[in-house]
Amino acid sequence: MTLFHAVVTVDHHQAQVLQFDAEHVLAQKVKSHSHHTKQHGNTVRTEHEFYADVCDALAGIPEVLVTGSRNAMADFRHYVEKHRAPLAAHIVGWETIDHPTEGQLIAFARQYFVKYDRMAGTPIPS
Repeated sequence: MTLFHAVVTVDHHQAQVLQFDAEHVLAQKVKSHSHHTKQHGNTVRTEHEFYADVCDALAGIPEVLVTGSRNAMADFRHYVEKHRAPLAAHIVGWETIDHPTEGQLIAFARQYFVKYDRMAGTPIPS
């Protein structure tokens, strides 16, 4: 089930994707891969695989709000803009939030999207 809005909170090791509408919340966790090899560039490769998985979890969602620490969001944003440009068009905002609970994150995202939808002139789906 794909819902109209989603909020993702991302750090360098895991992400939580919450798709929601007025009555439903669909939660999904994405964790980074841990490869224990001595290959050159392994950290970057692992991070890219993780960000690719997060992008895959966001595929098909019309409006996405990304939250997290500044550094994690900057790295994720760079990845999205460079490797997943079509997804970038669906990301409506980047907000710095540190370690919210799921309930706090949903409440924040609902408030954000009410304001965003009003500013964009988009009717809020019911």
